[in-house]
Amino acid sequence: MGSPTETQILVVDDDPRIRQMLQRYFEHEGYKVTCVANGSETRSALSAKPFDIVLLDLVLPDQDGIDLAREIRRVSNVPIMILTGRGDVVDCVVGLEVGADDYVVKPFHLREVHARVKSILRRYQTRNKPAANPDRVLVFEGWRLDSDKRKLLNPDNVEVELSTGEFEMLDVLVRNAGRVLSRDLLMDLTRHRQRGPFDRSIDTQISRLRRKIEIDPARPKLIKSVRSVGYVFTARPA
Repeated sequence: MGSPTETQILVVDDDPRIRQMLQRYFEHEGYKVTCVANGSETRSALSAKPFDIVLLDLVLPDQDGIDLAREIRRVSNVPIMILTGRGDVVDCVVGLEVGADDYVVKPFHLREVHARVKSILRRYQTRNKPAANPDRVLVFEGWRLDSDKRKLLNPDNVEVELSTGEFEMLDVLVRNAGRVLSRDLLMDLTRHRQRGPFDRSIDTQISRLRRKIEIDPARPKLIKSVRSVGYVFTARPA
C-alpha cells in the first residue's frame, strides 16, 4: 500500500447519505474515492480502473451484495469490506465465505471503518513485493507456504488461490503449529481487533481453509478443532 493519496477506494452503497459521508471522510484523509449505487455501476467502475479496496453494501437495488462479492472475487483479488445493517450479520458470514475480507455493521463510526481499511490494506501490501528471504518458505505435508510471495503451493506444485484473510490465518496457524490458539487470539493476530460475542468470521475462515487444504474437510487432519477453545495446526512445518 502506498500513501493514502495513491490509494483508490470504491464505495458501493445505494444510500446517498452514506456514500457522501464515506467520500468526505476518506477524501479528507487523503484517499481517492469513487462512489457507485448499484451492481451495474460497480462493474463499470472496476473495468475502468484498478481499485485498492471495495466497501460493499449488501443491499443494492439491482443485485444482491453477496452475489456481487462473489462475482468480483471470481475476476479480481481486490480486498472487499462489507457494509451491513445489524440484521444482516448472518449474511456477513456468507460474504466472508465467498471471499470478502472483513465487515463492519451499520451504524458505524468512521474511525472504525478507517482502521479496518488500513488493516486490510496492510495485509495486502506485501502481496506484490519480490521475495527477499527464501527461508520464509514453510513446508508441511508437501505444501509450500511462501510468506514473501504470499503464495500457497499444493503437493503437485500448483498454486492454490487464497484471499488475504485466508493467507493470514494459515500463516498464523503454521507458525504456531502444535499450539492451541483461541478464537480471540486468532482474531487479534489476523485482523487486529477484538472478536464480538456473535462473530463467526474465524470459524468461517477456518472452514474455507479446510476446503482448500484438507483431503477430507469434514474430517480435518491439519487444522483440528479444540472444543470450546479454538484450533490447532497439527503438521510440523520445515
